[in-house]
Amino acid sequence: MNQTLAMYQSMGNQAFSKAVTGIAPYFSTIEPSFTALRPGFAEVTFANRREVHNHIGTVHAIALCNAAELAAGTMTTVSVPEGRQWIPVGMNVQYLAKAKTDMRVVADGSGVDWSRTGDVEVPVDAYDIEGKRVFAARITMNLR
Repeated sequence: MNQTLAMYQSMGNQAFSKAVTGIAPYFSTIEPSFTALRPGFAEVTFANRREVHNHIGTVHAIALCNAAELAAGTMTTVSVPEGRQWIPVGMNVQYLAKAKTDMRVVADGSGVDWSRTGDVEVPVDAYDIEGKRVFAARITMNLR
């Protein structure tokens, strides 16, 4: 079993979330909480609080990008075959609506061929508490 996935399963959501932000401190700026992690899927939530706001009082676009990269990267780590590496090489985003609530960010890699090498596109979407999609990202990961 993948070491990161084993860590998630043994630590649980809260402790794993803290551990990830300890390893990659920038992610702590959104205070993320993992709610699911498995090969081909990750879900991260974060609260709508002043520290993630933009000048108009909604969730900042870069906070959403931060959560998208965290979900996609962690999902990629547990999805690629053991011993393989990856690096993000691009991100295309769409801001679909003002993000005014707590956020749920979902990376769904069920359609990605994790066994190949080269660039793959990982879809990530963010939803408000009513289930409205407010953000869409396509993160290009280079699989080695």
